[in-house]
Amino acid sequence: MSNVRYASGKHAFGFCDRCGFRYPYLELQDQIINENVSGLKVCDDCLDIDHEQLRLGETPILDPQSLEDPRPDIAQAASRSFFGWKPVGHPLTNIARTALGTVTIVIT
Repeated sequence: MSNVRYASGKHAFGFCDRCGFRYPYLELQDQIINENVSGLKVCDDCLDIDHEQLRLGETPILDPQSLEDPRPDIAQAASRSFFGWKPVGHPLTNIARTALGTVTIVIT
């Protein structure tokens, strides 16, 4: 165990390791990367919070995608239809009509 003592630093100033501006020494904070102190002392503006999304893979995630005993749709073809609406080829609407014309665009 070491008996080294340090000054409080209440009247000292220091420089941000990222932007280089002068700040009171006690306002500088340790920059933490991947939950480890990086050794940089930075100001509030330059401080990057160690975000949870940067630590992907540390927490196991159980996200099953399949069912153990599935019950598929037996009437799959019927469930994918538009319930009798068939605009082309329906016996009542066998005639298709189209029209061709011109469009005039006026920009003012």
